Amino acid sequence: MNQDYIIPSNWSILEEGFEAGRVEASESLFSLGNGAMGQRANFEEYYSGDTFQGSYIAGVYYPDKTKVGWWKNGYPEYFAKVLNAPNWIGINVFINGEVLDLASCKEVRDFRRELNMKEGWYERSFTAVMPNDLEVAVKVVRFLSLKRNELGVINYQVEVVNSDATVIFEPYLDSGITNEDANWEEKFWKTLEVKTADEQGFITAKTLKTEFHATSFMQSALFKNGSKVKTECTEVTFDEKIIFRYASDVKKGEKISLHKFGGYVTDMNHKRPDLISAAKDVLNNAVSAGFDVLLQEQKEAWAAVWEMADITIQGDVKAQQGIRFNIFQLNQTYLGEDARLNIGPKGFTGEKYGGSTYWDTEAYCIPFYMATKDQHVARNLLTYRYNHLDKAIENAEKLGFSNGAALYPMVTMNGEESHNEWEITFEEIHRNGAMVVAIKRYVDFTGDFSYIPEKGLEVMIAIARFWQQRTNYSTKKDKYVILGVTGPNEYENNVNNNWYTNYIAKWCIDYCLSSLEKVAKEYPSDHGRVLQKTGLSEEEMAGWKEVSEKMYFPYSEEYQVFLQQDSFLDKEIIPVSELPKSQRPINQKWSWDRILRSCYIKQADVLQGFYFFEDHFSKEDLEKHFDFYEPLTVHESSLSPCVHSIQAAALGRMEQAYRFYLRTSRLDLDDYNNEVKEGCHITSMAGTWMSIVEGFGGMRVTDGKLSFNPQIPEGWDSYSFKLNFRDQILKINVAPGKTSFSLEGNEPLEILVKGNTVKVEPSVPVTV
Repeated sequence: MNQDYIIPSNWSILEEGFEAGRVEASESLFSLGNGAMGQRANFEEYYSGDTFQGSYIAGVYYPDKTKVGWWKNGYPEYFAKVLNAPNWIGINVFINGEVLDLASCKEVRDFRRELNMKEGWYERSFTAVMPNDLEVAVKVVRFLSLKRNELGVINYQVEVVNSDATVIFEPYLDSGITNEDANWEEKFWKTLEVKTADEQGFITAKTLKTEFHATSFMQSALFKNGSKVKTECTEVTFDEKIIFRYASDVKKGEKISLHKFGGYVTDMNHKRPDLISAAKDVLNNAVSAGFDVLLQEQKEAWAAVWEMADITIQGDVKAQQGIRFNIFQLNQTYLGEDARLNIGPKGFTGEKYGGSTYWDTEAYCIPFYMATKDQHVARNLLTYRYNHLDKAIENAEKLGFSNGAALYPMVTMNGEESHNEWEITFEEIHRNGAMVVAIKRYVDFTGDFSYIPEKGLEVMIAIARFWQQRTNYSTKKDKYVILGVTGPNEYENNVNNNWYTNYIAKWCIDYCLSSLEKVAKEYPSDHGRVLQKTGLSEEEMAGWKEVSEKMYFPYSEEYQVFLQQDSFLDKEIIPVSELPKSQRPINQKWSWDRILRSCYIKQADVLQGFYFFEDHFSKEDLEKHFDFYEPLTVHESSLSPCVHSIQAAALGRMEQAYRFYLRTSRLDLDDYNNEVKEGCHITSMAGTWMSIVEGFGGMRVTDGKLSFNPQIPEGWDSYSFKLNFRDQILKINVAPGKTSFSLEGNEPLEILVKGNTVKVEPSVPVTV
């Protein structure tokens, strides 16, 4: 834990007291999003202190040229970046000609932020004494509409506490913005048109290279003591900026408010010549509805999300706040309606990782969206990868693979690899396996096998081809080996026979072969189509089978465990518990050379395989491997604590499972890795959900049935969650010594609870 200023609360993220040193961290934590756009919690008014400005549009990116000192064949030419979009939230505020700037005020007191997760709005309030000795009380409410996902709304209220004064609001649009993480300090946008009409402002800009077109827009209205007032609007336009100026004389104690409506329309959803007219429609409808109606819409939209997605915890406010923060940010980032979009590791909260798609989506996020929404959302995420199959084949071809072999990118926006670290781009090939794991999870949970003959089989064949070609036959071992890889543990690069990589490669081949057999029997027309399209032959499949049957897995007879890689035991094995705290985190304190030579593990590696393929191993196997590898794990990846929490729970070690849960759920709120100012860890938040549902709840799918092995952390009174399982909603409530199930559906549902069959009838709760 590196910070402890977020106040525990069941439904809100709360901060009290103004400290300039935590502004950037709070900008991340109080971020807003609605699936189509998002923004960090930057101040609307001018702020001269340290700040990380960020507003983002889903799916809009730029191919920033890779910055390396040399080139390698197959190396990505660019690193895709989510773009800091034109700024529409800005409102300069002047009191008697003095600019309101918290960094220069004589005093700031009663500063408070609230991110209300239940209702989907962000509020900031404070009282400030300005350099001219005027005292002002400010309250700002902001939200991004879920119902109207091109629209954001701000209510900026000022009260002059100690004097009559002239208050000037200057709402503005600004397209002259840059990215915090630009490699070459270049701008990514070109402004095409700046236009005003009837107190509406529009700036149309396009991204360089990718040529996304977006129109940012704004319109404002002034209110005094709750009543709309008419005042003259002065317009000032520049090449990249529009400013509207509203001035009003305000008596001591009166409240003056600016309602600002803004947002983005893009050519992803509108024809380019229609962008300004589309923006006008958004503004006209928003202004007609008004702030109060729009806020009520927001509350109702979030209520519908929470009705299905909420996890309740009784008896532990910090744990409750943590899981709701994770669920809230996941839904702000992705709502599942657009198969062109995906889930970036930072979502709309920052620029690190480029806002791109990683294997995190398949490994961690799909179960959350599948169970808390419905199967079409998960299908959209799978379809995203299917639509990128041709690019994945191109990626493999650049590295010398052939015959339709596919290597899915580690990082992508459009299917093309765009990661700029060679040990990841070329070596972290295990990501291919997660694509197939996601397909199997989807089929197991939904019962919808049809995705495989329709789309999934082509992906699986291309991946099986990659694995066969990526192996080498070792005459010495009489086995197939996979050389020069990086496993999930990125603190080892260019190793031979990473166990997880070898294991998932074998499994992908086996699952593809068994799926081909099933499709041949049950979907013969699709089988013929796919074989014709891919040119797959019996001879090629026999080659796959040979690789699978003779895959090599490093193993230690001494420790009776699979080895993370061939040379793992050549390292000095020193538990993390013996590392001085002054050396942690090692990724910020040690050289990369020292890290690579150490035994320390960034995140689950062998244990990642035990998580994905739990039913392949006994509980004793898991215990042995957990006891060997977890003490060597520094958990410096956000994806690490959740897997270990689930496995500790499976071993009945609930105290340890709870500690890992708290770490994953409050990773950002408590800034465990001392980096939250760069943005929140969105994709690992789905792992937090899994920690409760799969960890504490013990949820699995066994032979087409939901199975549970519920446990509860000490000190909790109860916890509950819902699952949308095959179009029936099952609610699970776990309390000490008893678990209750209730079903919303039309048909009875048979489930397994600690191995015993339980029949749940619709609307008839069952307690076991």
